[in-house]
Amino acid sequence: MSSFVDFQFEIYFQGLGGTVPALPMSAAGLEARAREVLDPAAFAYVAGSAAAERTAAANLAAFDKYRLLPRMLRGATGPGVRDLSVEVLGTRFAAPVLTAPIGVLGLLHERGETVVADVTRELGIGMVLSTAASSTIEEVGERAGDWWYQLYWPNDPELARSFVERAEKAGAKAIVVTVDTPSLGWRPRDLEHGHLPFLHGKGIANYLSDPVFRARLAAAPEEGEEAMRNAILTWAGLFGNHALRPADIGHLREWTELPIAVKGVLHPDDARQCVDAGADGVIVSNHGGRQVDGAVAALDALPTIVATVGDRADVLFDSGIRTGSDVMVALALGAKAVLHGRPWAYGLGIAGADGVRHALRCLLADFDAAMGLSGCTSVGDLSRTMISSFR
Repeated sequence: MSSFVDFQFEIYFQGLGGTVPALPMSAAGLEARAREVLDPAAFAYVAGSAAAERTAAANLAAFDKYRLLPRMLRGATGPGVRDLSVEVLGTRFAAPVLTAPIGVLGLLHERGETVVADVTRELGIGMVLSTAASSTIEEVGERAGDWWYQLYWPNDPELARSFVERAEKAGAKAIVVTVDTPSLGWRPRDLEHGHLPFLHGKGIANYLSDPVFRARLAAAPEEGEEAMRNAILTWAGLFGNHALRPADIGHLREWTELPIAVKGVLHPDDARQCVDAGADGVIVSNHGGRQVDGAVAALDALPTIVATVGDRADVLFDSGIRTGSDVMVALALGAKAVLHGRPWAYGLGIAGADGVRHALRCLLADFDAAMGLSGCTSVGDLSRTMISSFR
């Protein structure tokens, strides 16, 4: 495609022939459609957040505190004048957007993660593969373009190292360590369904395929129901690492030469400690509001972390991106790129690859259009001078 915003002209020209989009054009519309068509437990797993879901709501509301200050007469809307590409942690993307590491995509589509790999490669944006995937590291690596691997660090160092080494061998361009989930938050929507997919053997493909994990088992999981139950119980005993500390970033550096980012940071002191320990990047995130209800909105934490470590590390943003203008605000506040989650996951559940492609093209087209209409020809044009705060 010549530019992301051309998506709107495809739709308008199809409209001349009486064809209108089969899928909603907004993040809210995709969520509403997903609520109608997905299995209730699957929808709850994607949509749900912690406790009263105040932090999830705050993530979205935080963007209302800012308004863009578009500049006119800049010639930024012409064809071919905008270059939205960025380099983050040594990886070049066509736009500053990566798919967030949502786990257990097999709840939404039988080939969940590989579908996302195909679409992100096609669009030229990044993918972050979750440890808690329904497809293996190797299956995704065969299909993805530029992708990063997200590590849920288990309490078995040999297993953690195996995951990292598998990811590097499979072609990952960076390692993302998620540190805000040593255990699960209180998630009423999942609890109402009594549904934790991992206990059904879903979302643990990377464990079941790992030689270190398999060596911990009395019998291979494929040998029968009892063997699988024991494998699941072994997983339950290994997931989460309550002993993880900033110094462990140094251990990870011994295992890989790939860039390392730490995801789930909200406090500037935590960001500083991670960078001091060797992290190349920090991803400001509250896990989409899924862990600590009442925690600060991720966007509210972003400026301070940028001020604290932005001169030494790439700072990325996650939790709350729904529109192209949201992307612009996060970048103007100092993020190098954003991670985008739930809307494309809803698209996956509704229409497979077509749904993922549609959701991501909507965000990218909106971002492209908003950039041009604000007088920006590149991501480098975005700074605090482009936004006004209503705090």
